[in-house]
Amino acid sequence: MSEVFTFIQLGLRHIIDPGAMDHILFLFALSAIYSFSDWREILKVVTAFTVGHSITLAAAVFGYLPLSPKMVEFLIPITIVATCIENVFVRDRVGVSPWRRYRPALAGIFGLVHGAGFGSYLHSLFMDNVALPLFGFNVGIELGQIIVLTSVFVVIWGLDRILTALVRPPLTASPARVRVVGISCVVLVVASRWAIERAPW
Repeated sequence: MSEVFTFIQLGLRHIIDPGAMDHILFLFALSAIYSFSDWREILKVVTAFTVGHSITLAAAVFGYLPLSPKMVEFLIPITIVATCIENVFVRDRVGVSPWRRYRPALAGIFGLVHGAGFGSYLHSLFMDNVALPLFGFNVGIELGQIIVLTSVFVVIWGLDRILTALVRPPLTASPARVRVVGISCVVLVVASRWAIERAPW
């Protein structure tokens, strides 16, 4: 049991550590379009992301992942860039009903990539028995995601309060739209730089 707790702590630290900023920024980009009232949609998206990264995390640990670590490290910021672009260019999410279906699917696909990143790191730590350490590490990751998402929504709440006070006519964009575009553009710049730096060619 102590081994499980050790890997829970390891997974938790792996998410909230500043060295995991790419995963933190992805969660930030993924959550930027939501507010607290969208909790049902948030739950669907986060669940899909969790399922995706759990699949490739297990596959990587057991040696079934065909992608090289360098390619995985390159694809992670690409998922962030793609999420930010989607945030900016899809404006009418209420009027475009299919978004409620494809957003979780997008999170699940991108979760596959992020799970591969976790797995590459974790594979080197295993010796013989992998089931309990894999379970513990995954639990730690989920706890870390909860902490990160809680922090993200505190930031979003604060930004919404500030922007509501500042955004006035003649600006036609709503405070929520300004928040989405602002967060997405900042994260997009950072992730694009990472993608260029990590390009495997």
